Amino acid sequence: MVDSLKLSAPGKLNLFLLVLGRRPDGYHRIQTLFQLVDCCDQLEFARGPGAEIDVLGDFGDLPPADNLIHRAASLLQKTVGHQAGVSISVVKKIPMGGGMGGGSSDAATTLLGLNELWRLGLGLEDLLALGSQIGADVPVFIRGKTAWGEGTGDQLAPLQLAPKWYLVIVPECRVSTAEIFRHNELTRNSSAIKIADFLRRDAGNDCEAVVRSLYPEVDNALKWLSRWAPAKMTGTGSSVFAGFDDRLAADKVLSEVPAKWDGFITEGINDSPLHMELDL
Repeated sequence: MVDSLKLSAPGKLNLFLLVLGRRPDGYHRIQTLFQLVDCCDQLEFARGPGAEIDVLGDFGDLPPADNLIHRAASLLQKTVGHQAGVSISVVKKIPMGGGMGGGSSDAATTLLGLNELWRLGLGLEDLLALGSQIGADVPVFIRGKTAWGEGTGDQLAPLQLAPKWYLVIVPECRVSTAEIFRHNELTRNSSAIKIADFLRRDAGNDCEAVVRSLYPEVDNALKWLSRWAPAKMTGTGSSVFAGFDDRLAADKVLSEVPAKWDGFITEGINDSPLHMELDL
């Protein structure tokens, strides 16, 4: 019986994001392309003596019991009536509140990891159903593939993309996803596109205009990065990025990033390292 696991939780970039409309339940219909990247949080799971769920890590001002890791573990525990506990230690690498899906990926890794650690035997579809209750971005990390996303982001079609390196800049602000999707100025009537349309002519991010108006640091970062390459915002921000075919070209621009911003290079990947670690 496995008593501990060390697993990865990869980040993502939204290569575009269109908001097609709002559903009666308040959720939005979207189209996006989720590009998995090799910037990963690391989670270590260890069996606990009782039924307690302990989450250890630096989450800023977010109480550990309120994060998506704890929510995922609790939901799984309650759903299957499992009585075992777990201690989960987290090393964060994905920027928090930056639109790179760190919390959602951590939740996905928790569901997949505890399914293994607790020997629950749940199938991927069962875990996807649980993940959808936690957050709209969780399913793509459970699937573990770079993918075209529709619906609320839960309808996924895997894609194989050519290698690319992304320079990511993280402005000193956190953007509230709920605030952006509630905003009166958010575009909610974009027309759907096809995969071939995106590959031929690219597409933008409908959330970007609202975020730029509310968060000047995001606007400034996009303006600066656009001097070097076409720049975009991922998700609802705050992180912005530009893609490069050559790692050296990305490194050159990284060396010019103003000291007031954090910046790093991450490579696009088509398959999640988590799935490789669990042999899924």
